[in-house]
Amino acid sequence: MSKDGVIEAEGVILEALKGAQFKVKLSNGFVITAYISGKLKQNYIKIIPGDSVKIEMSPYDLTKGRIVWRSKN
Repeated sequence: MSKDGVIEAEGVILEALKGAQFKVKLSNGFVITAYISGKLKQNYIKIIPGDSVKIEMSPYDLTKGRIVWRSKN
């Protein structure tokens, strides 16, 4: 999928799940399941509950997303 069709959103990690997946509460109040992008895994970026993150979602399935950035707090 090209970068043109993605939806970007910001949220906060609520809970860590199995398989490097997380429950994320978006700024609009929705809760989605998100996984870590390849670059974050490759560079051993740790994500814990309470972190602010940037999410990319497909317009076809708004219940899942990919974490592409962890904000420095």
